[in-house]
Amino acid sequence: MESFSRAFLFALLAAVGNGIFVYGQKKAGISGNPFTFIIWSLLICVGLLALAALFFPKADYVEYIRNNYQPALLSGAGLFLTYVGFYFLYTQFGAAYYILYGILSMLTTSIIVGLVIFREEYNVYYLLATLSAMLTVFLFFLGKKPK
Repeated sequence: MESFSRAFLFALLAAVGNGIFVYGQKKAGISGNPFTFIIWSLLICVGLLALAALFFPKADYVEYIRNNYQPALLSGAGLFLTYVGFYFLYTQFGAAYYILYGILSMLTTSIIVGLVIFREEYNVYYLLATLSAMLTVFLFFLGKKPK
């Protein structure tokens, strides 16, 4: 149960951070270049990460980068797609559409990355959760359907 509690706290931390990000993006003014807000927020994020890194043990950064540059490039491209998708989703449709993003993210990450690529554990409860996520997307579209 302790590992679930820790996982829950980490997921809550990420969810609160995402909520703060969405709030900031919705409050920001529209720019002629849609990437202005994303770049500015990423620079602040990098600064905060650099500050936080000071509180963790030092690593051999050169060796780490040498051994992990390909996954870092892949993850960087993923973050790029995420932030661009967030920008257009939230500025054109609103924060309520996070429901759609959240469920689609859960399905793509859990099914494609977790189950298919990494062959992580999957049981009947995960299957039921996946089916309910698919039902959520369907219900979301019914709720957003013009009357």
